[in-house]
Amino acid sequence: MRLYSVFLRDHGRDAERDLVLVKEGFSWPAFLFTFLWALATRMWWPALAIFAVVMLAGTVVEALGVNETVQALVTIAISLEVGFIGNDIRRWQLDQRGFTEAGVVTGKNKDDALRRFLERADISGGGIYP
Repeated sequence: MRLYSVFLRDHGRDAERDLVLVKEGFSWPAFLFTFLWALATRMWWPALAIFAVVMLAGTVVEALGVNETVQALVTIAISLEVGFIGNDIRRWQLDQRGFTEAGVVTGKNKDDALRRFLERADISGGGIYP
């Protein structure tokens, strides 16, 4: 079972846009695609920051004149770090956009976790609240 944080926008009327699940733990898409992943998840400033770090590290490594193995290790290290903190960055970005953390839910996958959350949610009063 995987653990997901559930984020709701204050009005919570449109489940497609106002309810977001973020997996806890390592983010494989963030590891594999770094700043492209951030762009795909509409995190503009984090994408810019990740891109700047990648470019700066590449420039520094190139200026130091190290071999390709070290260059590859630096790239992998940056990708690993983005993978480890990617979902935390996503949670922070959702908080900045006005979402609030409504709870934590488990599930075999994202759809299962969403179903479990909605089963225990109180939908009365025009919003979705656990």
